[in-house]
Amino acid sequence: MASSAAAVVVLGAAPANAAPAPAPVPGPAASAAPLGYDALTDKGSLYNVAEVVGAHTAWSAGITGKGVGVALIDTGVTKVPGLDTGNVVDGPDLSFDSQDAASAHVDGFGHGTHLASIIAGRDTAGTPRSYLDATAHNGIAPDATLVNVKVGAGDGSVDVSQVIAAIDWVVEHADDKGLGIRVINLSYGTDSTQDSSVDPLAFAVQNAWLHGIVVVAAGGNDGETTKTLANPARDPHVIAVGAMDSAGTVSRTDDTVPAWSTHGTDQRAVDVVAPGVSVLGLRDPGGLADTLYPTSRVGDRFARASGTSQAAAVVSGEAALLLQAYPWLTPDQVKQLVTRSASGVSTASVRMRGAGLVDVGKAQRLSAVGSFVQGLLTPWGTGTGSLEAARGSAHVSDGTSELRGEVDVFGQPWRGASWAWSTTTLTAWQGGQWRGNTWTGATWAGGTWPTTQWTAPDWAGVSYAADQWTARMWRGESWSARMWRDEDWAARMWRSDDWSARMWRSEDWS
Repeated sequence: MASSAAAVVVLGAAPANAAPAPAPVPGPAASAAPLGYDALTDKGSLYNVAEVVGAHTAWSAGITGKGVGVALIDTGVTKVPGLDTGNVVDGPDLSFDSQDAASAHVDGFGHGTHLASIIAGRDTAGTPRSYLDATAHNGIAPDATLVNVKVGAGDGSVDVSQVIAAIDWVVEHADDKGLGIRVINLSYGTDSTQDSSVDPLAFAVQNAWLHGIVVVAAGGNDGETTKTLANPARDPHVIAVGAMDSAGTVSRTDDTVPAWSTHGTDQRAVDVVAPGVSVLGLRDPGGLADTLYPTSRVGDRFARASGTSQAAAVVSGEAALLLQAYPWLTPDQVKQLVTRSASGVSTASVRMRGAGLVDVGKAQRLSAVGSFVQGLLTPWGTGTGSLEAARGSAHVSDGTSELRGEVDVFGQPWRGASWAWSTTTLTAWQGGQWRGNTWTGATWAGGTWPTTQWTAPDWAGVSYAADQWTARMWRGESWSARMWRDEDWAARMWRSDDWSARMWRSEDWS
């Protein structure tokens, strides 16, 4: 693939003799109406985002993410137009919604659908150059396989034990036929300050990294100078992403970092930034975010949202492009390519911009240079710390009892050392059981991982099949567990005061 890399140019501060960025490919007039906006003039359009980060030059070189699986651990994916062309696969639904057949796998909130469209959306499966059509919706890696691993319920509720179980599942099933998972997008984080050397969530992403999977984590939308990056973005064995505002131009001289993008520290800042302001992704009609923030809608199909979640999705797409071009790269090497090729945003501190704005084209060209990439000399954790501490301040509730302490959603005692051993040896999952309790089906069925009835009681001893539990469905007015729009949702990820112009405000989803 070295020959294709040579065709990729650096955008922004390009040398005078660099080839110009590809011109937009005109599409059929009939395809313009479904967008509902002008992709060439709207700075939040994915066409402009792809141009800013150099994805267009990668597509021109034939690199579209084909053959690379990206696991989206989030609130599910609703297969609206743009996510219905065959590259979205439903993995397990580990959310509370899995107990309702009508809500299993699909996105009741809107977060996962928005991110999926940024990573791998496409209106039509076509040739690489066809994705340059400015009148069609295309994500950063339009031919990547998007593996939908749902953990967040329709109101955004999720416990850290569900996220850990999802990461474990991805690692153990990464090589399943048709998946080829090389990237995890984790636009999730808690405000835990537990040291990464013992934190179980941090250990889960480290284990994915060790098994050859690049983990892209949102840094958070806290914006307070006294806060650190969200957990697990604080861990060195991820690509931690902050948000930036491109001002709608390819030039890097006018780029800024919004004040709400979480500040890092001298010890750990975001690694890079990516477009994360007013990004136009696909709507999830009827989802909670769509209902709460109708002003975010753009036309019939799209919604405007901001946050490090969106920025992380852009970088996950970039990682898929790099791994198609250079499938032998290790996660350490991908991270170094992404960071060494980033630049700009000089108006922001290193704590907020990291290495700068990502550049897919330059990253591919650096990889063609050869062997400068080395392994990361950073310590690995043990995973033996506290599950409760990993939650930080975020606790789910069934309306009566909050989930607290060293137990998972089934009330199963948490034993960090034994779990750490099982996840390292790829035995945490046994069929549809994780740590001895049945969470999901045991094998693929018709292209979708099946759900199953949860027979074990919850942490408070209430049966998941009980009428009083089912009636709540984790999205009714009785829900009392710091939903995504509350300030207590760890890491203050979506700002509900202006989701259309800034971002969703909650604390656990960036």
